[in-house]
Amino acid sequence: MSLTEQSVLDSLRQYADPNTGKDYVSARWVKNVRVSGADVSFDIELGYPAKSQIDAIRQGVIGAVKGVPGVGNVSANVFTRIVAHAVQQGVKLLPGVKNIVAVASGKGGVGKSTTSVNLALALAAEGATVGILDADIYGPSQPQMLGIGGQQPESADGKSMEPLQAHGLQVMSIGFLVDVETPMVWRGPMATQALNQLLKETNWKELDYLIIDMPPGTGDIQLTLSQSVPVTGAVIVTTPQDIALLDARKGLKMFEKVGVPIIGIVENMSIHICSKCGHEEHIFGSGGGEAMCKDYGVPFLGALPLDIQIRKQVDGGVPSVVADPEGRVAELYKGIARQVAIAIAERQKDMSHKFPSIVVQNT
Repeated sequence: MSLTEQSVLDSLRQYADPNTGKDYVSARWVKNVRVSGADVSFDIELGYPAKSQIDAIRQGVIGAVKGVPGVGNVSANVFTRIVAHAVQQGVKLLPGVKNIVAVASGKGGVGKSTTSVNLALALAAEGATVGILDADIYGPSQPQMLGIGGQQPESADGKSMEPLQAHGLQVMSIGFLVDVETPMVWRGPMATQALNQLLKETNWKELDYLIIDMPPGTGDIQLTLSQSVPVTGAVIVTTPQDIALLDARKGLKMFEKVGVPIIGIVENMSIHICSKCGHEEHIFGSGGGEAMCKDYGVPFLGALPLDIQIRKQVDGGVPSVVADPEGRVAELYKGIARQVAIAIAERQKDMSHKFPSIVVQNT
């Protein structure tokens, strides 16, 4: 039996991606299959960042194809290509930004900012170009969490700002523009205008993902941001506590009403492990996040522990993913980030650039 392109594709259908559980042929990630005698070559174009797993995936697909009778040498080029995906209807993409992920909660104190920064760092660790916007106008925390408090952005033209850099991230926050001890005594419209300026007047540089650390609640800022900013999807952060879950449900419903897809829910402070004796205790209850996911039919992205090291690391300006990249907590954040990136990769691509702009002029 002669070796054909179809027999190569059939063999690849038997190999499932270790992260999505789906084969690359069905996902349309197999490209440029070439058969020359007994030799085979092809590309695997992943839609999500997977720097740490490229080699394992390459070996896996090569092994699958080598099982085909008559195959000699097999060459597989595995790489990542992240593209822009569809956003709310009628909202244009932001220049220099492919995908925007809003990280939100219904209330404060659930670890949303800590989750946001570690999610951004985890995506960057896997090879993506990532930025983070601190949208909490009244209580910006990202400058301290990233160890760049006290710095100010530069402006070459007096109209736009250059994002600051920290741990490989592009960063912008109102915290760079005001004194750390100055309270933001602003009404909603002023805060909303400031946020829009931070977002749209920052020179983001070819970001695969921009993580927006949303302010807590479902007020004017959150609603305006959800309606006017091209959000690819939202991640809801909660704790297992009933009170937190009540507010998280409101946040989830807000995004649903404005047409922003829910990527999933993260349960923070899920369990406390005593640093002295190792005793495990569900201080804020258990199973609340998963129950909420079942109620609304959205994915459960993962649970994070109540760990003193997480707090110490962000307070020190070196979040867990960079402070201890091989540690258990960093691995949890990376797992959540991978699920977020995969969920985005499986969504409809943005096709607005495929169509020309039509301008009607009087001549």
